[in-house]
Amino acid sequence: MVAAGPALAFDTKARAAYVIDLTTRTILLDKNADTPLPPASMSKLMTLYIAFEALRDGRLSLDEKLPVSSHAMSYGGSTMFLDTTDRVAVEDLIRGIIVLSGNDACAVIAEALSPDGTEAGFARYMTQRAQQMGMTNSTFANSNGWPAAGHRMSMRDLALLATHLIEDFPNFYPLFNERKFDFDGRAPQNSTNRNPLLGLGIGADGLKTGHTEEAGYGLVGSAKQDDRRVVFVISGLESQAARAQESEAIVNWAFRQFTQKTLLKAGETITKAQVHMGQAPTVALTTASDLSALVPVLGADRIPAEVVYNGPFSAPVKKGDKLGELIISPDGLPATTVPLVAADDVAKGGFMVHITTALDHLLTEIGGGVPSDAPAEEAPTEEAAS
Repeated sequence: MVAAGPALAFDTKARAAYVIDLTTRTILLDKNADTPLPPASMSKLMTLYIAFEALRDGRLSLDEKLPVSSHAMSYGGSTMFLDTTDRVAVEDLIRGIIVLSGNDACAVIAEALSPDGTEAGFARYMTQRAQQMGMTNSTFANSNGWPAAGHRMSMRDLALLATHLIEDFPNFYPLFNERKFDFDGRAPQNSTNRNPLLGLGIGADGLKTGHTEEAGYGLVGSAKQDDRRVVFVISGLESQAARAQESEAIVNWAFRQFTQKTLLKAGETITKAQVHMGQAPTVALTTASDLSALVPVLGADRIPAEVVYNGPFSAPVKKGDKLGELIISPDGLPATTVPLVAADDVAKGGFMVHITTALDHLLTEIGGGVPSDAPAEEAPTEEAAS
């Protein structure tokens, strides 16, 4: 493995963006990804996640009907046109949030699950739950992304949230691929999913658009082709058309410019390290499992890598002991570090090994050199993998 040409970076027009290959957890694009920004309706994903948790835990049921408060009814923008005479099934509210981006539906769910029965209390719970999940750049002022001071999320946090929705709730995730929802015939002008990628035949199956004047146009998206899944978040685009074009371009770039490749088979010897006072003078270093990585299509057969370990190792060495690391650095992508383990047992040497080692050290002291079985300094060893 030797150096290849640099991977082609995607020049996004979005104010902030984050793209990750979910299958290998490889970050493909990071532009202002940790900057807290107004997320608009993309923050509805947090309300949905908490609702799915409540359904999983039995605190809600899909057929349970919830009342609509005057506060929930007061929301404008994208709504299900709910009023205080309604009692709406949880399943319809969830579909209304996903497909119709219902601000009122979010508030109904929020008040039902809030620790104090208010949307503000639910927003505080959203913030606490997000922190627990590792979303450190997210704070919520409401359940639906309505413009409010302090209502912020980063692109990386949104991608993490999308990942949790996909992996934690595979039974509910197909709802994000629903393209049309007619609720009670009330809103024919608001019955179609705004996700511009659904139905294009590129594997897109989620998740949520967002738009306010402050936030611009954004999308938390995901697409699956063959065994690979990509999650991306973009924000700050100037129009629906720009969002649609940028989203499709990102998906095509992520799948066409990168490929998943098996670089090493488990048990394949990568290098050999010296063993001090062992029955064998060296031990082979290998990976415990097949090593698969995402690499640029251009130069996929020429990947920079290095082996790092601190040797020689003292016998006995057990098969499977972690002895070093293999660092793989595909150009244009973050480095991947993989543990290297002993391929075999190396027992302590017997009497003759001790005699040979002692004699070697004695000759070294007389000659002023270094022992033949050890480097000059006990420093980390770096080798080019071959």
